[in-house]
Amino acid sequence: MSRLARLAPLCVAAGLLAGCGNDMSDLEQYAQEVKGRTSKDIAPIPQPKVFEPFVYEAKDRRDPFSPLLGGGAQQIANTGGPPGGLKPDFDRPKEPLEEFSLDSLRMVGTITMQKQAFALIKAPDSVVHRVSVGDHMGQNFGKITGISETEVVVMEIINDGFGGWIQRPATVALVQ
Repeated sequence: MSRLARLAPLCVAAGLLAGCGNDMSDLEQYAQEVKGRTSKDIAPIPQPKVFEPFVYEAKDRRDPFSPLLGGGAQQIANTGGPPGGLKPDFDRPKEPLEEFSLDSLRMVGTITMQKQAFALIKAPDSVVHRVSVGDHMGQNFGKITGISETEVVVMEIINDGFGGWIQRPATVALVQ
């Protein structure tokens, strides 16, 4: 039995090696086929366009770095910078809707009581607030300047990047 136990693995190995022949004609045929294929020409890289510099002459043109109102119709004056210019009131207590950005607030309706219009604004925390003209909302010192049945008009005071402040109009529209 011990002789048979030693001979069995040797027979299995011989059988496995017998299955591995030297016939690689199909592989050689495939390699010849691949080598015989014609290569496709690669298109040349297009030449870059020549850069044409533009010299800005501000003779009768507006300052390109000034913010615009309503897509270019009227320029907003920068009244920040010098002492006494436009700036937010940092000493006033913050109102609840100043904690949220304007784009996260949703107008859900209006109420008119004693000839005064109020807007109903839903905050991201799902609380509905009643606001009127003069109230503040948004993170950019926004003050409500008008309320209609379809929108709340807010005038924000934002930093102009040069140490001054500018006003920017914004709206919060009624959500259907």
